[in-house]
Amino acid sequence: MELLHNLGLGLSVALTLDNLWYCLLGCLLGTLVGVLPGLGPIATIAMLLPVTFGLPPVSGLIMLAGIYYGAQYGGSTTAILINLPGESSSVVTAIDGYQMARQGRAGAALATAAIGSFVAGTFATFLLGVFAPPLAEVALEFGPAEYFALMVLGLVASIVLASGSIVKALGMIVLGLLLGLVGQDIYTNTLRLTFAIPQWAEGFEFVAVAMGVFGLSEIIRNLEVEEDRTAVKAGFRSLMLSLKDMRQITWPIIRGTVIGSLLGILPGGGAMLSSFASYAIEKKIAREPGRFGKGAIEGVAGPESANNAGAQTSFIPMLTLGVPSNPVMALMIGALIVQGITPGPNVVTERPDLFWGVIASMWIGNLMLVVLNLPLVGIWVRLLTVPYHLLFPGIITFCCIGVYSVNSNIADVFTMVMFALGGYLLIKLDCEPAPLLLGFIIGPMMEEHLRRTLLLSRGDVSIFATRPISAGLLILALAVLVVAVLPFVRSRREQAFAE
Repeated sequence: MELLHNLGLGLSVALTLDNLWYCLLGCLLGTLVGVLPGLGPIATIAMLLPVTFGLPPVSGLIMLAGIYYGAQYGGSTTAILINLPGESSSVVTAIDGYQMARQGRAGAALATAAIGSFVAGTFATFLLGVFAPPLAEVALEFGPAEYFALMVLGLVASIVLASGSIVKALGMIVLGLLLGLVGQDIYTNTLRLTFAIPQWAEGFEFVAVAMGVFGLSEIIRNLEVEEDRTAVKAGFRSLMLSLKDMRQITWPIIRGTVIGSLLGILPGGGAMLSSFASYAIEKKIAREPGRFGKGAIEGVAGPESANNAGAQTSFIPMLTLGVPSNPVMALMIGALIVQGITPGPNVVTERPDLFWGVIASMWIGNLMLVVLNLPLVGIWVRLLTVPYHLLFPGIITFCCIGVYSVNSNIADVFTMVMFALGGYLLIKLDCEPAPLLLGFIIGPMMEEHLRRTLLLSRGDVSIFATRPISAGLLILALAVLVVAVLPFVRSRREQAFAE
């Protein structure tokens, strides 16, 4: 009964005209950035953060959430039609979706993606409503020692699940932590790492860092690449699936939804890891694995369900623990902090309208996305013909205006440019900027919980080992790190022996 009451509260918030509009706007923008390769939800949310500061917190978060899960829908459209994933989580969808389009089954592939996404999104939102409140109640028992240990585990898990070099991911985390320490000491007001630059006394502006690393640096990288955007010349005979198709996609959708719901909660997991895992499992258990890569409808149903479920369950640790599971959640935590809301378990009890309003809006948003994606697919494809060199000047202008509007400080614009150049350099060095942003967001919170713990224990670090929860979390973090580093050490040793 309590769940029904809470969902009723959420629907009363989400169904107001203002919030319906912001939900629709978020879904529309999310579909747009999912369709346009190279932009992505991270850069878009970073650019739109200043806009949300003038909105009520509920409306702002509903719009940002719509952009995130809307991009998962939109990315599948270009992946299927032109073999060009608009989002990283849609890379797997392109493998079989594009082959289906070439065989004249583009309509079936798009319908499969839409059905799988809707079912997975609906189920994941239900899980969010059921499991998030109890988790928040458990988190209320956490002290500063437990929170510090939880954040250590989150950072370690994000390193493990990052693609590419483990060492580079670790380096990005450390760099992000250092950037988060710039400014005044939280207890003594001593200036740290400011290099005598007065504008850095308050630390780096979060919006400037996010826009620079993910917005402008991506624009610079995209200008180097000329994408082939020729759509498949195939007619959409029907968006209706046959009974055989429905039988083939039912279990892949169920399995993908479960996989995505579980992996989305993990730090660093989310949509991309979920889609890859789902595809691997579907191919492994298939009676005819040779069909995969040649237009298997299961290769569209499973990954599309997984990436949407993963995108929505990633809200659970963000809303209940205040710990981001991916860079998008880190941006949303930043948006809440700027609004004066401290992310964590208190959000459920102190701001139930925010918590349940966002959850209810996800159901509404998933329905909106089905309407936006299938009937309007022709419009989304035509957008791909817009040359990128006509888009990027407007994006850059919007970024500069947005950063300046936060504090009316021109120094923030120069900070954004500095981080844009740094982000571009990281891309060229094959270093992922996402762990850097996680470290930048979590770093100040980790420092605060660490110092508060040491103040309570009068400097005795053994408190982390004597408190069962914090000790267990730190041991788990160490075990995860060892498991991740061992293959790297083994490969280096084999190289040394070979030489």
